[in-house]
Amino acid sequence: MKALVLAAGRGSRLGELTTDENKCMLKPLGKPILEYNLENAARTSATEIVLVVGHKSEDIMEMYQDSFMGKPISYVLQSKLLGLVHAMECAIDAIEGEDFLLFLGDEILLNARHEAMLKQFSFERLFGLCGVYSESDIAKIRRTYTLFEDSDHRIYRMIEKPRRPILHIMGTGNCVFANDILRFIEKTPINPSRGQKELPDLVQCAIDEGNVVKSFNICDDYTNVNSEDDLAEAIRIVSQNGELVRVATSPLR
Repeated sequence: MKALVLAAGRGSRLGELTTDENKCMLKPLGKPILEYNLENAARTSATEIVLVVGHKSEDIMEMYQDSFMGKPISYVLQSKLLGLVHAMECAIDAIEGEDFLLFLGDEILLNARHEAMLKQFSFERLFGLCGVYSESDIAKIRRTYTLFEDSDHRIYRMIEKPRRPILHIMGTGNCVFANDILRFIEKTPINPSRGQKELPDLVQCAIDEGNVVKSFNICDDYTNVNSEDDLAEAIRIVSQNGELVRVATSPLR
């Protein structure tokens, strides 16, 4: 089992903050946002961290080099920033036929439960397990994806950035997949609203062929950092986790 951490994007919605910096390397919390995800990955039983980099890749590689918390790191370059599914495709050789944990480098989770997710994935011999969060503000679900599932949490429909969400299930990028999910990349359609292949559409292709993918309650609070409001949310979540938030001259770097 490997941990695949995607951290290639610039984060154009953050404007000038990410002109000269990868958004995952912003430091509103005293350390890069990416580091919280590397910590989550390193705490699992994954044998290696595969880190996909792109915008300002040299900054990430210089900081983390070849290991983190005792776990070896290998790097994959996503030279064209064509979204998450393309980033996964770039990493196919680095994963080398293994099942993998997926992380997004711009997410913050409170009380993450990755190891429990891995145990369920293995025990039930699932094709995939998608980490979700119960979001009380249903409007926020439009930021990521939502899903429909049965009473056993088996997913039968996933929707990227729903315009009118009706459930409080908010999808995250924290998932565990059988390596065979990668063969569905070629079959994944281009999302018409985003102009690129999206993670929910990839997983939906696997579901439509009868593969069992379930949801898993991954954390107690969550945000995906795409705006300055999201950065404020990230600070709130990390503060709940009892970590010191250091505010420098610039609260973001």
